Amino acid sequence: SDYARREERLSDKVNIVRLDCGEEGYITKEQLWDSLDTFADNALSYIRERQLTPDIIHSHYADAGYVGVRLSSLLGIPLVHTGRVKRQRLLASGLKRDEIERQYNISRRIEVEEDVLGAAELVITSTRQEIEEQYGLYNHYQPEQMKVVPPGTELDQFYPPDGSEQHSPMRSELARFLKQPDKPLIL
Repeated sequence: SDYARREERLSDKVNIVRLDCGEEGYITKEQLWDSLDTFADNALSYIRERQLTPDIIHSHYADAGYVGVRLSSLLGIPLVHTGRVKRQRLLASGLKRDEIERQYNISRRIEVEEDVLGAAELVITSTRQEIEEQYGLYNHYQPEQMKVVPPGTELDQFYPPDGSEQHSPMRSELARFLKQPDKPLIL
């Protein structure tokens, strides 16, 4: 029931909006491909009905990239994409090519990744190696449109607890998801 609400306000600046994406019930990520056109249509309707003008469309991984390319094109808004090339990681894990195809629809995914690379104004990666060795395998490889944003943490933003965090709005927001919210948080 927590996820049944169409819209959920997280803060003054953040809402979760849940849009229909196909058949009812849970669908695994790998099986979503046939529902993505419906989702793109519903997202476009939502944006137009509310007369919204996003600054960018951001997609993460191939399935979102598929939707992002369509929305970016229809709305005339730049696409920014993040994600990783999955095929190499799956092969390295020991899976066979036919199993990867059956389980992950990898041919379709690669085709979509080509479209995303051709349409995105910016592709964000974690490393230079990802740009050169992974995306370099694609026909639409455009390294000048790829930027590295390394993963990590700004350590000067974090410090030992001083007790004031007990009254933070974020604590009450997190408490909604915890079975025993009065226990100390350990990250």
